[in-house]
Amino acid sequence: MADETKATIAVLGGTGKEGGGLALRWAHRGHAVIIGGRSAERARETAAAMNATLGGDRVSGADNVAAAAAAEIVVLAVPYAAQRDTVEAVRGGLAGKILIDVTVPLVPPKVSRVQLPEGGSAVEAVQHLLGEEVKVVSAFQNISAHHLTNLDEAIECDVLVCADDPAAADRVVALAEEIGLRAWNAGVLANSVVAEGLTSVLIALNRRYKVPGAGIRITGVPTA
Repeated sequence: MADETKATIAVLGGTGKEGGGLALRWAHRGHAVIIGGRSAERARETAAAMNATLGGDRVSGADNVAAAAAAEIVVLAVPYAAQRDTVEAVRGGLAGKILIDVTVPLVPPKVSRVQLPEGGSAVEAVQHLLGEEVKVVSAFQNISAHHLTNLDEAIECDVLVCADDPAAADRVVALAEEIGLRAWNAGVLANSVVAEGLTSVLIALNRRYKVPGAGIRITGVPTA
């Protein structure tokens, strides 16, 4: 009998470090993962490398449009400059699904300076674009790819999960906890501005203190 707790997860931008780290960890936990990319060939090459690491055939590759259409849950892990174009390209395959947006509005070269877009949250803008038929959830902006790619590493960084749909947020909290992260439902999607802005703060800390992956911890909240 199939494990109903496992999902088919498409990671758009899974050929990159952040998306690739998330994809690797979810595949390691038994989810079927589809790497999405602008190039289907590169996506398949990335998937093959992950399968070699995992010792199985849990990851496949496709172009972004095909990956989004085939998945139950879609993760957007592309650079800010590609966020809107990618969403526009795949929106036909998103209806009725959860879209986890990992976007951080970094504006090179000053990536250690907070530069939020007009209106605040880059992720909330995607919810406005897609409408109510897609449940957009903001998460994973503050997790360093340096940590994600090491499957044996316990990551000392919490995940802030924001969404206007509480059930969708809870689903993403569970997905984060499944890959060894501590996650919190941090309220409505408008609150995503905090996580998005914190990334530039963490980059500044990395540079100042010469560390690879500063993170955040939430204290004072009881855990189960």
